[in-house]
Amino acid sequence: MSMFSGLIRVMERAARKAGGRLRRDFGEVEHLQVSRKGPADFVSKADMRAERTLYDELLHARPDWGFVMEEAGVIEGAPDMPRWIIDPLDGTSNFLHGIPHFAISIAVQEPRLDGKGWGDVTAAVVYHPLNDETYWAEKTRGAWLQDARLRVSARSRPSDALIATGIPFQGHGDFAEWSRIYGAIGPQVAGIRRFGAASLDMAYVAQGRFDGFWESGLNDWDTAAGCLLIREAGGFVSDYRGRSNPIHSAQVLAANDALHSKLHKILANALK
Repeated sequence: MSMFSGLIRVMERAARKAGGRLRRDFGEVEHLQVSRKGPADFVSKADMRAERTLYDELLHARPDWGFVMEEAGVIEGAPDMPRWIIDPLDGTSNFLHGIPHFAISIAVQEPRLDGKGWGDVTAAVVYHPLNDETYWAEKTRGAWLQDARLRVSARSRPSDALIATGIPFQGHGDFAEWSRIYGAIGPQVAGIRRFGAASLDMAYVAQGRFDGFWESGLNDWDTAAGCLLIREAGGFVSDYRGRSNPIHSAQVLAANDALHSKLHKILANALK
């Protein structure tokens, strides 16, 4: 059994508080007031309330830290302190349509030692409010679901693999690129799933439910926690060229090492 560190306890407490409000709002989703902020990109009062709850809780716990948030944007902290990267409601469209698959994602990113930008993600929480599941990871401490250690799947053959993805939609993503990748990967794997919440897709890769994941056109708050979860569960995360950075959002390809190599080859050939 692993014990939560003080930092993970702070993150989980904030996620649970915001998650409780999301559960209540989800129960009355038909009454939510929803505003359109872009093509097929909705933000609800529930989303903004959850973000405010997370901000208040985390600011109280670490007053010198900065924030990167989906709705409020970047709030600078002390220059030598970490920052929170927050998605208060990943899977907003699911939420607004009454589909019970959404999550809260919180990550901690450290400043680079040379003072030039941002470096490693060192702590992560992905909280599934309806299932009351807390996926969490800390650098060098592994990835966990509550107190159960997570490991990526051991499947190394694409023909055995269940792969998750996100599909471009109105105003978002490159459908031609996605179609080429799908056309190359689809015939070689056991199945492809699209659930609509990247943070949970990546948590499921860390858990071994999914064997791999690819998507492009995301934001750091969608994937920062998921990247650490997968790596601490023994997996590999890169962009479409195979390069590894602390956070991948513009392009994400994740799997165990053996499967990642094979999927990368398929994907790279598709995009030549």
